Amino acid sequence: MAANYLTSNEAGICLAVKLLPRAARNEIGPALGNELKVRVTAPPVEGAANEALIRFLAETLGCPRSAVQIVRGQTSRHKTVAIAGMGAAEALARLKVL
Repeated sequence: MAANYLTSNEAGICLAVKLLPRAARNEIGPALGNELKVRVTAPPVEGAANEALIRFLAETLGCPRSAVQIVRGQTSRHKTVAIAGMGAAEALARLKVL
C-alpha cells in the first residue's frame, strides 16, 4: 500500500495532515495529494484544534496521547504529526482512510 502522506523513521511514523477545524464531527477524510485530510470539531483558537487532532489521532490509532506530537505546522492547517512506536502497516490498517 502506497500512502504518500505517511513516512516511516526509526522512532515510528510521520503523517502529513491537512487539518480542517470546526467540522460537524471528528473524522479522517480521503488523502488529498500528499496529505491526509482530518476534520475536528474544535475551533482553531488557542491550540484547541491542535489538541483535538492529537487526541483524535491517539484514539484512532490506539496509542497513548504522549506518543502523538505535532512536529511542524503548529499555526498552519498543513501539519506534520509524529507517532512514536508504530509501524506504517499498522497505522494504515488503523486509520481506515476513506
